[in-house]
Amino acid sequence: MCGIFGYVGKKDPIKICIGGLKQLEYRGYDSAGIAGLYEGQIKSCKEAGKIASLEKKILSEGLKLDFAIGHTRWATHGKPTDQNAHPHFDEKSSLALVHNGIIENFSQLRDQLKSKNVRFTSETDTEVIAQLIGQFYRGDLLDAVQKTLPLLQGSFAIAIIHSNHPGQIVAAARESPLSIGYDDQHTESIVSSDPNAFLPSTSNVMFLRGDEIAQVEAGKISIFNSTLKPIEKKIEKLESNYQAPSKEGFEHFLIKEIYEQSSTIQKALLGRLNDESACIEFENFHFSDEYLKSIRNIWLLGCGTSSHAGWIGTMFFEDLSRVNASVEIASEARYRNPLLASDTLVIAISQSGETADTIAAMREAKRRGCSILGICNVVNSTLSREADSTIFLKAGPEMSVCSTKAFSSQVAVLALFALHIARLKGLSDGEMRKYFAHFRKISGSIQQVLEKSSLLQTIAKKYAKYNDFFFMGRRYMVPTCLEAALKLKEISYVNANGYPAGELKHGPIALICPNFPVVAFCSNDQTLDKIVSNLMEVKARGAPILAFAPEGLHSIIEIADDIFWLPESIDPFAPFASIVAGQLFAYYIAKDRGCDIDQPRNLAKSVTVE
Repeated sequence: MCGIFGYVGKKDPIKICIGGLKQLEYRGYDSAGIAGLYEGQIKSCKEAGKIASLEKKILSEGLKLDFAIGHTRWATHGKPTDQNAHPHFDEKSSLALVHNGIIENFSQLRDQLKSKNVRFTSETDTEVIAQLIGQFYRGDLLDAVQKTLPLLQGSFAIAIIHSNHPGQIVAAARESPLSIGYDDQHTESIVSSDPNAFLPSTSNVMFLRGDEIAQVEAGKISIFNSTLKPIEKKIEKLESNYQAPSKEGFEHFLIKEIYEQSSTIQKALLGRLNDESACIEFENFHFSDEYLKSIRNIWLLGCGTSSHAGWIGTMFFEDLSRVNASVEIASEARYRNPLLASDTLVIAISQSGETADTIAAMREAKRRGCSILGICNVVNSTLSREADSTIFLKAGPEMSVCSTKAFSSQVAVLALFALHIARLKGLSDGEMRKYFAHFRKISGSIQQVLEKSSLLQTIAKKYAKYNDFFFMGRRYMVPTCLEAALKLKEISYVNANGYPAGELKHGPIALICPNFPVVAFCSNDQTLDKIVSNLMEVKARGAPILAFAPEGLHSIIEIADDIFWLPESIDPFAPFASIVAGQLFAYYIAKDRGCDIDQPRNLAKSVTVE
């Protein structure tokens, strides 16, 4: 989940690298570092903490570089210390290397190198790669890298510089994203974990994979396969309408992105609801109507927030499309032996399009002959390139580590796709237009919640003292409450358990006590009576109760200690207003507790390692 950035060109490499790393900080912010050549020697600077700390140290040391590679780290092997920060070096300090991924056999390789009296200075798996390349180096850096790669088990993206090769970065990748770009004038080249970090200066991009190796110089890029045979790579053009991220007057990116949801939902629907034909249309969509009508099973893959969206999606497909659907956490899916057939569509869901577990599970399903639909927010991501077709969220960049607007957009896109299949299977014009009307109410419902955010702030202040929470709901509210509990865990560092309310008596009720608040999501009309009964059981055991309830549910007034009223909705679309309320609740608790809201401890935005 680390970020790699490298620059060769006429501009200030330190300034360019630091700017690039800031755009990659969502991938990890435990430590950061930079290295390059100056006066024929490897020079470096690295520091535990965020990139701002590295900037200060670079300034105080007066570092100068002719070209550079940089890194922002999410710790896997070794604590987040200066010593474990990247770049890492060979024993002679003649080369510097940055790495994203995990080397699974690093311990064995380390032992082998130690038996040759190679001295290690860090706890990382990354240093093994640097030391191996150093051992193989005989004047040809490409050859040394090529000899090293077959020895590495696991995933990686690496960038290397060597004191004998001024103005040159060598890069390689296996199952970990790495892109290389150059400007139209062929004066500069950039290596990055995320191609969007190239903008606005560089728009010509190619992607490495499968142990491919790149020799990168200013405006000149040579690509080789795993046997060092030169190959031609497809050049892709990035859209250049780049805008630097801004909080636009909000205190945090998270609250800004929560507030954006009334408009991002509209963007997810934009151009996709055809009123004239009562059909749903997706741009650049590559599945035929005949194939979609033949689908008998849908398997949804995702991690964290995306898996919760997928769970809601299973209900859409079963309730609206009448297609069997199941959701699987992607990190488990790739190790299953599922009964996949040609009539099974696999839907891979990832905000970034780089989630390692989701991509690995997607590739396994593809290997078994399944068609893949990607649901993603990032153009040119690995997911969007490898899926057979992709529906983009169009939510815009999500800067806060804690996902908000991407979730609601994922749910909206899944609902659209489910209705698209339903229409192909015979849903009438009239029924489709009724759903169109409900779709168009979502933005207004979210806005109603946002307009009452001050009330949620007051409620959150009351509950911020608690360290344990129990979230519950039924049907569409089960994954909704799980997602709301996840938000609270992520940014407030409190224990929040989400559970189906019907399972309360099957164990979790043992936890219920006056110091264990219950947060109930009640906006599922089909199960209102049941969840009210569940809340009576909670009340009898003295737990404080906060209910997110639809307007008109008067039976809950005598039960709940606090109620936040939500606009009424049909059950499939109830998650939208409910989750925005849950996100605001988590945000205001985190704010009251003084937490780092946009960059919570131990987390990274894009999980690119297993």
